[in-house]
Amino acid sequence: MALKKISCSLLLVGMFFLACKDAEQEIVVDNKTTPPNIIYILADDLGYGEIGAYGQKKIETPHIDALAKEGMLFTQHYSSAPVCAPARYMFLTGKHAGHAYIRGNNEWKERGDVWNYYAMAKDSTLEGQGSMPESTITMADKLQEVGYKTGIIGKWGLGAPHTKSIPNDMGFDFFYGYNCQRQAHTYYPLHLYKNRNRVHLANDTVAPNTKLPKGSDIHNPDSYAAYTLSDYAPDLMFDELTGFVDDNKAQPFFLYWATPIPHVALQAPEKWLNYYKKKFGEEEPYLGEKSYFPHQSPRAAYAAMVSYLDENIGKLVKQLKDEGIYENTLLIFTSDNGPSYAGGADPAFFESAKPFDGEYGRGKGFLYEGGIRVPMIASWPNKIKAGSRSDHISAHYDMLATFTDIAGYENSDDTDGISMLPALLSEKNQEGHEFMYWEFPSYGGQVAVRMGDWKLVRQNLKNDKEPTLELFNLKDDPTETTNLAEMHPEIVKRAAEIFKAEREIPEMEDFKIPILQDGLLSEKK
Repeated sequence: MALKKISCSLLLVGMFFLACKDAEQEIVVDNKTTPPNIIYILADDLGYGEIGAYGQKKIETPHIDALAKEGMLFTQHYSSAPVCAPARYMFLTGKHAGHAYIRGNNEWKERGDVWNYYAMAKDSTLEGQGSMPESTITMADKLQEVGYKTGIIGKWGLGAPHTKSIPNDMGFDFFYGYNCQRQAHTYYPLHLYKNRNRVHLANDTVAPNTKLPKGSDIHNPDSYAAYTLSDYAPDLMFDELTGFVDDNKAQPFFLYWATPIPHVALQAPEKWLNYYKKKFGEEEPYLGEKSYFPHQSPRAAYAAMVSYLDENIGKLVKQLKDEGIYENTLLIFTSDNGPSYAGGADPAFFESAKPFDGEYGRGKGFLYEGGIRVPMIASWPNKIKAGSRSDHISAHYDMLATFTDIAGYENSDDTDGISMLPALLSEKNQEGHEFMYWEFPSYGGQVAVRMGDWKLVRQNLKNDKEPTLELFNLKDDPTETTNLAEMHPEIVKRAAEIFKAEREIPEMEDFKIPILQDGLLSEKK
């Protein structure tokens, strides 16, 4: 496959090569012929403040917290995008949103009734999202080239069945989970995928957004029984995950665990649900008025899902230790974007993005800190200093360059990322980003750029509202409350120059923002 030719900033490319050169020399010496296993755990809609290591008080995450104690906690790590598909694309390809092919969720509606769960069950050609170009090179492709076994467990969302944009054609030796993001709106689906084929499950057809029957007693647990079925997808996926580790323990492997948790719907294992029902007490039921499924105890269910994920991370760490491969495994835990406001999630109650605002307008779907700043913990025994913290400003799209240094595959200038390996190793030669770039065509159309402590945010670029222009100093105002745009026109001008230099017009029509094509980024209308 030919590399897709995307232009990058010469400065970024230069920093990338310098970082690779220094770090690669140390890793080759240190690891010799045994490169480390790489496990990347990407939670779904988990907010910056939803685990104990980042200050969460209500949800218990002892195993993730233990990783932070054994490794490094990052305070300024970002998603590449505020929703699922583009964040995953940019992670795998090392592109920021100005160069990315996928810049938003694209359900490929031209095929037909893609939101009809029953129709998708009968016709697999209605599943999946818009595809990546066949020429796309992912980090999994690169890792395969240098001898890694590659696997993805969980949610794909980057191409449909019967296309060339499925995991097995994008660098992954093994895939088990949801091909389609819409299918992942229930944890009791009719089927999952194992590599290229459907695996049918022992679940009845209960489509997402199915409401309680009229006249139901909302305080009777029996009214909600229809939403708990036989085969819980996260259980099945975790079984496949542990099998992948066992099958590949004798060679280097890359495992991308794209868990759908805690993305709603609220469907949690009974053990953890009962635990939090006792802890939180009686709640007001969520009746599914807006979306997804009703639940009698929505806060308990949400917390239960996070603690269930945490428990499985603990089981994975124990397996790695039992197999004798934990010492040579880099394990990264992060999230694809900020917390959700939908489906019974309650970011205000949990303070899900603390210290940032994680509610609608500031959390998932938006380019404020609550929507894109995410937790990141990295553990690698004897390499990463236990209990360390890093304020290094980084993003998902840095992972391709980072794994370049660690695994030793051929360096490429086809990335917007900078290797984070020096930061992981607590070295002083870590290169910084001149800027961070975001562009999102949905939720009204938005762009943002961060330059040091400064961050510019523009909204309403693709709707009928008046476009906004906001400039914040994150050092003095991390929660983005004071707009300094009029006081610093030179910073606004610099941000506009970055956008003009870095942005390519997207190929897909749904991702285009006409006002940007018209060169009006720095103007107020």
